[in-house]
Amino acid sequence: MQEEEPISRVTLPDGREGWALTRHEDIRTMLTDPRFSSDRRNPGFPLLVERQQQPPLFRASLIGMDPPEHGPARRAVVGEFTVKRMAALRPRIQEIVDEHLDAMLAGPKPADLVRALSLPVPSLVICELLGVPYADHEFFQERSAKLLRRTTPAEERSTAVNELRDYLFDLLEKKAQAPGDDLLSRQLAKQDDREELVSLGFLLLIAGHETTANMISLGTITLLEHPEALAVIREDPAKTPDAVEELLRYFTIAELANSRVAVEDVELGGVLIRKGEGVIALGNTANRDPEAFERPDDFDIERGARHHIAFGFGAHQCLGQNLARMELQIVFDTLFRRVPTLRLAKPADELPYKEDAAVYGVYELPVTW
Repeated sequence: MQEEEPISRVTLPDGREGWALTRHEDIRTMLTDPRFSSDRRNPGFPLLVERQQQPPLFRASLIGMDPPEHGPARRAVVGEFTVKRMAALRPRIQEIVDEHLDAMLAGPKPADLVRALSLPVPSLVICELLGVPYADHEFFQERSAKLLRRTTPAEERSTAVNELRDYLFDLLEKKAQAPGDDLLSRQLAKQDDREELVSLGFLLLIAGHETTANMISLGTITLLEHPEALAVIREDPAKTPDAVEELLRYFTIAELANSRVAVEDVELGGVLIRKGEGVIALGNTANRDPEAFERPDDFDIERGARHHIAFGFGAHQCLGQNLARMELQIVFDTLFRRVPTLRLAKPADELPYKEDAAVYGVYELPVTW
């Protein structure tokens, strides 16, 4: 498609037609054009799951807002994710990683890295950041997994959303009575719009653990499969940030976050997209665009290509990208330093990958050492 028809007509799961974008330049242009809306309630928005036949259960979250609402809502919370604030979290994240590696190394071999490290580390970090009791992690992980699986039936999806919604309303009520030093308590002190804060908490809770967890697993597999790259970052941890950027580009696990719907007729890349038509930005394909990246299918940690769109682009660029980068750097540096003989306990091509999920990853990752 990228070579022959970079903006292509596609059929969506509900039978409607939309457009798929495959070129890096076209997607970046689209993501900065206000004539494309992020509003998932728009009937033309290209959902890849069965559309709910009921009123929305949440007010629009940041990911689904357009101007003028989006700017003030994002500014209200963006200060929680600055580089400086993230740096202050580094010692605690290091402590969490070390604790989980201690437990893994003391346990039986092989171990499932997803359960031992990939999932608990970002889950615990986002819980502490938001002020969500980590004791509840199985509750929200189980429900978020259902929501991210494209094959989950609509009724089951709706139940999971309702249960998470009720949980977050109860949590906010507790924080109103006894505020803590956490993101939700601070937001509650600024404004008491519970619907908006539930929507924000829902987005951050799911996005904050699921994406980073999958990148930890996929990154571990890839570095073990590329021993020359692993040797470079082992010898010089200053190279790890470059390796993280390349892993983010290489997998682009949350590409469907960049879907949009045209709210006016727009000509893009020589193609007329009509008002009301959905547009799916295939970020993984765009991040393998030879016009933007030389030898795009090679894994090259010396590439230094920070213009990838794994975190999106424009006004909706991922709020938690500084946190995700730091977590990945700490995990990879610590894991390969402390477990130098780490290896896959099952061939990479036999692992259960998340082919059915909205966020790509692996369901389990048996490792030994």
